[in-house]
Amino acid sequence: MKITDLLKEDTIKLDLQAASKTDVLNELADQLYNAGRLNDKDAFINNIFEREEQSTTGVGEGIAIPHAKSAAVKTPAIAFGRSQAGIDYDSLDGQPAHLFFMIAASEGANNAHLEALSRLSTFLMDPKFQEKMYQATTKAQILEAVNAKEMELDGPEKETDQITSKILAVTACPTGIAHTYMAAEKLAETAKEMGITIKVETNGSSGVKNRLTDEEIAEADAIIVAADTKVEMDRFSGKPVIETGVGKAIHEAKDLLNRAVNQDAPIYKGEGSKKKSDDKQQRSGFYKHLMNGVSNMLPFVVGGGILIAISFFWGINSSDPDSPEYNAFAYMLNTIGSGKAFFLMVPVLAGFIASSIADRPGFAPGMIGGLIAVTVTGVEGAAGGSGFLGGLIAGFLAGYVTVLIKKAFEKLPDSLEGLKPVLFYPLFSIAITGLIMMLINPPLTTIYTGLTSFLESMSGTNQVLVGIILGAMMALDLGGPVNKAAYTFGIAMLDAQNYTFIATVMAAGMVPPLGMALATTLFKRRFTKQEREAGKTAYALGACFITEGVIPFAAADPARVIPSAMVGAAVTGGLSMLFDIGLRAPHGGIFVIGLVEGGIGKILLYLLAIIIGAIVTALLAGLLKKNIEKTA
Repeated sequence: MKITDLLKEDTIKLDLQAASKTDVLNELADQLYNAGRLNDKDAFINNIFEREEQSTTGVGEGIAIPHAKSAAVKTPAIAFGRSQAGIDYDSLDGQPAHLFFMIAASEGANNAHLEALSRLSTFLMDPKFQEKMYQATTKAQILEAVNAKEMELDGPEKETDQITSKILAVTACPTGIAHTYMAAEKLAETAKEMGITIKVETNGSSGVKNRLTDEEIAEADAIIVAADTKVEMDRFSGKPVIETGVGKAIHEAKDLLNRAVNQDAPIYKGEGSKKKSDDKQQRSGFYKHLMNGVSNMLPFVVGGGILIAISFFWGINSSDPDSPEYNAFAYMLNTIGSGKAFFLMVPVLAGFIASSIADRPGFAPGMIGGLIAVTVTGVEGAAGGSGFLGGLIAGFLAGYVTVLIKKAFEKLPDSLEGLKPVLFYPLFSIAITGLIMMLINPPLTTIYTGLTSFLESMSGTNQVLVGIILGAMMALDLGGPVNKAAYTFGIAMLDAQNYTFIATVMAAGMVPPLGMALATTLFKRRFTKQEREAGKTAYALGACFITEGVIPFAAADPARVIPSAMVGAAVTGGLSMLFDIGLRAPHGGIFVIGLVEGGIGKILLYLLAIIIGAIVTALLAGLLKKNIEKTA
């Protein structure tokens, strides 16, 4: 199947109007939908954004390849769009993207479709092909360039299976359509230029291609594993292995190949090996495991918290059957939110932290450890146990206990291999984690309840100071580790039934994008046309409590934007604490402000705190930034 069977004139747009990553994804999806290639545009867009959350599809060098396999795709297709001005797409090289290929693969796409879609990725590694894409003035010229490239590559293929390679490589990305094959092509081309013999295995959507044989692995000098998802690794035990991401293979192929030739890599020791490359280390560790737990816990927190808050519309005691305010519907909402969703919050947190550390075998002991954290207290009056603190400890405890259990059973005979995941791992990891948690949870409960009592007792200047610190943290790295730490603290206090901290965190997190959006409105001469367009989007993102909406501004001018955002967010955080605002909803931004405790007066004060912070950020940004030359 040819690329031109999927890319047609009605799916090509030579002059994109989009000014942001979100806009361009929606515009290309519109092109596919209007051309009759999609059954459900909204569902397809959701799948596209889910893929973007895994890692950016902005591969660099001005190219982006958003892609997804989706049940919403009626007919597999490719949409092409071009932006002469360039769009900030969070690309791997930090540069604007100009050429966009949106790949829409149906959920049951056959191998012919997937191979054709993947082949496009290799085309884009050719600078001459890229230039034709830039220079084309008609849709027909775009299709002619693709046809010419296909004819060029349709010659006899090399029998790579016959080659005894000295350098081997494996490439794999989460969806296995674009990055997998671009990385493979780049490694192969660079190796050819350097006179290096290489064989590259691709782990794509249509399966493993060009699989490395046991003989080739045995004779290889080194192996490069460029993967953002799991690949079969134990076969490389005893060989020098460079582990990195597909982005590195695309942009730093020469460096990786030089390292492989020089065997500048740790010897892979199979499962449990602690020698990892620098790139892998950056994506592991405490923060990664914590965020895996928090991100999977959030649906329980958000859904449960909002349901609880809604239940109070009928009265603060409306869920109590013995109260005159009792309302059956409010009781059901409160039971779902508090008795079920919130009850599962800590076990889910612990379970996914543990599974991040020890893979699937860690999930069960993590869940059990988290459940013990919230049910076995040993402290009178501490109904919630050790709460969030206990969940964190249970998650890490279960994860590392499971890692040790897996290590301990490595030497079992192969005949017992099948019993490890279904018997040995769960039996011993649950038992050990459970026993330890049973012993340590009572003192943890004492510490947790003492800490929450201390925070609840804070008032006046101390409370305002905490609000200022939390506010500044929310704006420091705009969705990074510090921001997430502040938000996680707010959730922990929400679990402890202290609602002022989460209100402070949410208000402060809304300020940076709202403030910069306001700055683009008040100080237009200090922003480019593209930034002013981004400002319109930032209004919506800020209102929805998406702090990352300020990233385009911070990336372009961090020295002025980040301090402005931090000061404004700190002001809002301090004011929220000063006004003693309580909010049970942990997310939602402007859409949950009606759930602020205390009635209309508190709601207005909460809005005032956000508005003041946004104005402070806008004024500071306007004063710090300089006028730019007049833009079109």
